[in-house]
Amino acid sequence: MTKGKTTLAPGHVNLRMLADHLELSQTTVSLVLNNSPSAKSIPEETRKRVVEAAERLNYRPNYFARSLRQSRSMSVGVLAPDLSEGYFTRVMSGVVQELTAAHYFYFTACHDWKPELIEKYPRMLVERAVDGLLLLNTSVEELAVPVPVVAISAHCSADKVANIVLDHHQAVQQALAHLYKLGHRRIAIMRGPRAIPDSEFRWESIQQVAREMDLKLDPDLAIRIDAAGWSTKAGQHPMAPEIGFKPMQALLERTRDFTAVFCFNDISAIGAIRALKDAGLSVPGDVSVVGFDDILSAAYSTPSLTTVRQPLAEMGRRGAKALLERIADKKKAFPTDIFMESELIIRESTGPANNGH
Repeated sequence: MTKGKTTLAPGHVNLRMLADHLELSQTTVSLVLNNSPSAKSIPEETRKRVVEAAERLNYRPNYFARSLRQSRSMSVGVLAPDLSEGYFTRVMSGVVQELTAAHYFYFTACHDWKPELIEKYPRMLVERAVDGLLLLNTSVEELAVPVPVVAISAHCSADKVANIVLDHHQAVQQALAHLYKLGHRRIAIMRGPRAIPDSEFRWESIQQVAREMDLKLDPDLAIRIDAAGWSTKAGQHPMAPEIGFKPMQALLERTRDFTAVFCFNDISAIGAIRALKDAGLSVPGDVSVVGFDDILSAAYSTPSLTTVRQPLAEMGRRGAKALLERIADKKKAFPTDIFMESELIIRESTGPANNGH
């Protein structure tokens, strides 16, 4: 049994009680349990005794008291549109990795694109004493919160918000150049819904790159994901392949005069492939399809999906790291925009243009 002056049962044991039990000062116990550099001067046997007693008695530190001493809660708030497979899960894997390494806890709030929640949730998270906010794919024009804020893929215009954004010009150039080299000139574009911050920025890049390549974009071949299909109302999953299936189906009812389609994301590309197959067209024999993001399922769809890979996990890590840096030194000047680079992943869904179909 661990040596101690008093007998304690596992349960609600505070620092003073644990120190009295071990006949040590509260400072000594605190240094050991917080793994402070100063704890190295404490004998190893004593450190071992403190750790064993804390584990046996189920000691839990008082985080409210600690936060008052440190002026930090060691927690951040994460605001996102949805928690679906694809973009969110890949970005969050990087966020969690960085926060865990820094011993930070996080609260996640999902606003489902509802303006009232986008406005309310940041305040609610701050009321829960978070040290900073991380906005995923969520843009706000005004954000009156007293904590550092970093936005990922949000192109946030609010004052003092740092943005982690993809170089869309580079990403679009990779996709369109790939299709151009394969002989594609009639390329349909599936734009994202207006609610998604990346949608308009990518569309502007598509038009600019097309001009640079002397590639004519036919307005009749520009389709858009229905914003209504992006919400979770009526029990619909916000990121189901249906978001790409229906726009492609509608386009095919009007015309088949195109040899490729560049989709807003991988989920919509998978839906578009299904619509093309249902219409009796082969991918990539009749129509090539390019997605965006490189979600986990992209490599396993049929055919496997050629896509522009966003470094989503790295964007999550970089966003969390930037937030922690700003929390640690609120007076220091940091860059407001951090640009990330993409990579074209060529798989089975693209091939030479079939201009005679």
